[in-house]
Amino acid sequence: MARRLHENQLFSKYAYFIGEGTRKHRLSEDESSMAYSDAVLTVIEHICTDRFEGRSELKTYLFQIFNNKCVDHIRKNTTKKAQVHRTDGFDDRYMNLLPDDTRTAVQQLMQQQDAELLGQRLGQLGDKCRQMLMAWGEGYKDADIAEQMSYQSAAVVKTSRLRCMQKLRELYLNGQA
Repeated sequence: MARRLHENQLFSKYAYFIGEGTRKHRLSEDESSMAYSDAVLTVIEHICTDRFEGRSELKTYLFQIFNNKCVDHIRKNTTKKAQVHRTDGFDDRYMNLLPDDTRTAVQQLMQQQDAELLGQRLGQLGDKCRQMLMAWGEGYKDADIAEQMSYQSAAVVKTSRLRCMQKLRELYLNGQA
């Protein structure tokens, strides 16, 4: 219990790094938040395994790891592999060529297919991820989800939710059924 308290304090103390990531690296707030969460977890792991030797201040060490995670994220987004997986969806120009009743039917089929695919992908996630994303999708705030699912705080829910969203994105990108 005390460890979790200290982990939360570490996370909160330098959470302003997230803003640095959005400004300096031009990441979205979600991307910067994920990089920060990963950096905090890495630092905690390094402390527990004695990889952190104390040759620098903890803040400096955390910032350097965070900075590296941001750069990793940028590299991941700019590789040709990432470009191949980007899709723009069905082109509206073609949809507008269809008669109204056909267009409506095609749109309904596309929505149904999208909903079924989302259901399959959510089913591949763990129960906690699925429950969290479903609650968030229904409009619940992170604070409500924290209370409902017995998380420490809304910040922990946000970090967990972003990780779950990343897993969901990867399932879509990898085309796993």
